[in-house]
Amino acid sequence: MAGIKALVALSFSGAIGLTFLLLGCGLQQYGVYWPLFVLIFYVLSPVPTFISKRLSDDSDSASNACRELAYFFTTGIVVSAFGLPLIMARTDLIQWGACGLVMAGNAVIFSTILGFFLVFGSGDDFSWEQW
Repeated sequence: MAGIKALVALSFSGAIGLTFLLLGCGLQQYGVYWPLFVLIFYVLSPVPTFISKRLSDDSDSASNACRELAYFFTTGIVVSAFGLPLIMARTDLIQWGACGLVMAGNAVIFSTILGFFLVFGSGDDFSWEQW
């Protein structure tokens, strides 16, 4: 039952994050849909971790090179997702209010992705591997 509650909470927070992103694009005073390119980063951010979990052995060593490289790539993707709206706002492609809404959406979505890996990443009764 705890897995169902966690899944509902993650779904709700993901919907809130996407609402912030869509408000940054669709409100009448902003009216441009350039910030939707951030969706690419949402899709790409868990990919290195999925590949790392598939390729590396589950040894309990302090450091695993494959896992550390996946964390490095994931960090680069997340930083790029926060940097893209700033670059767009700085070049007057979008307004600063839209940039703020997209940044709030980024924070919520990436915390949702982190929460997913924390809840479903451990190998107990429920995990993301069964999906």
